[in-house]
Amino acid sequence: MEAAGMKADEVRVLVVDDAPDSAEMLALVLEMDGYTVRAVHSAEEALQVVKPFAPLCVLIDIHMPGLGGHGLTEQLRAHYGGDIVLIAVTGAGMADERISHSFAQFDHYLRKPVDMALLKKLLPPIDG
Repeated sequence: MEAAGMKADEVRVLVVDDAPDSAEMLALVLEMDGYTVRAVHSAEEALQVVKPFAPLCVLIDIHMPGLGGHGLTEQLRAHYGGDIVLIAVTGAGMADERISHSFAQFDHYLRKPVDMALLKKLLPPIDG
């Protein structure tokens, strides 16, 4: 994601985490930095909003009930291919078999709590 100087409405980020406080806090920090953000609390909800919201990037908590992060990632990759940036966000380490299995489908991997400086390096800068 080397795009420079994008407008805030061009850099839409979808945050998917079943922990509402985590999702809302991450969304709030990104919004304060100028990004257009939407937070949802399940993989199923993410699938409902991804097409109309058209995010450039999706931050996905791996461990969620229902379809979960793995299923969501598979569906997003099947539908959007490499046109959408997928970032795994989890408290589990890479040695966790559930993580290493799906990691290949992600563009990036971040541990909780999210290092905001590192995340911002993965997102294109916003024009001031």
